[in-house]
Amino acid sequence: MATIVDSFAPPPPTHPTAGSTRFTTPFPPRHFTRCLINRSSDSTRCRSISCQAQATKAFAVPRRNAVALILSSYFFSGVSLPDAAFAEPSVGLREYIDTFDGYSFKYPQNWIQVRGAGADIFFRDPYILDENISVEMSSPSSSKYKSVEDLGPPQEAGQKVLKQYLTEFMSTRLGVRRESNILSTSSNVADDGRTYYQVEVNIKSYASNNELAVMPQERVVRLEWDRRYLSVLGVENNRLYELRLQTPENVFLEEENDLRQVMDSFRVDKVLG
Repeated sequence: MATIVDSFAPPPPTHPTAGSTRFTTPFPPRHFTRCLINRSSDSTRCRSISCQAQATKAFAVPRRNAVALILSSYFFSGVSLPDAAFAEPSVGLREYIDTFDGYSFKYPQNWIQVRGAGADIFFRDPYILDENISVEMSSPSSSKYKSVEDLGPPQEAGQKVLKQYLTEFMSTRLGVRRESNILSTSSNVADDGRTYYQVEVNIKSYASNNELAVMPQERVVRLEWDRRYLSVLGVENNRLYELRLQTPENVFLEEENDLRQVMDSFRVDKVLG
């Protein structure tokens, strides 16, 4: 049985009152005018109100207008754009819990589940198709793992993870070349008392745009993709569990904080019965 838990609940929607429309200025000063338009009687009443600046629940600024306001404020204030930092806001994380197989993890809540992908569970970014997360497990009948340390030290486990990736990405196309590098390996004891290994590798794929060309100068090699692969390994129920996170290298640099939270959230648990 799998359960999905939202980490952040969305706020309840607000709706305008039927039959009337209320207009307020985006950033109200101490004195402003409020108008009430009654559609049934085709009349308009306005009055001047004096109050402290406050936020209104009915106010919503479209994203495009908000960006325009921010940019115009920089232009008119004399602050150059390179001095300002623009960060992509976090979309929040959602927790996936599989009590049947005994594991859980968090993933970006705007990612979608893909069925039939070959893994026990698979989610991907709906816009960046090369970015996904999955969980794989060893067979309970053919594996008798007692601890993740059965794989050897983290460096040795990293070599096994990289070899598995390269085997899966093996291509029969002519002129394809792969470059791989283990970026880091580590071991840590999580809050559940279990030891987990983390492995990060980078793999680049190069291919010729005309692999059947006769002349070497016609076979121009180009970079196909450049990806970061992150694995978290844990052992429970005599099985080896692996959380796999794949993302383009340039996307990883932008989303590193969120993706590391995903890695750190992976837990394995004892299956009862």
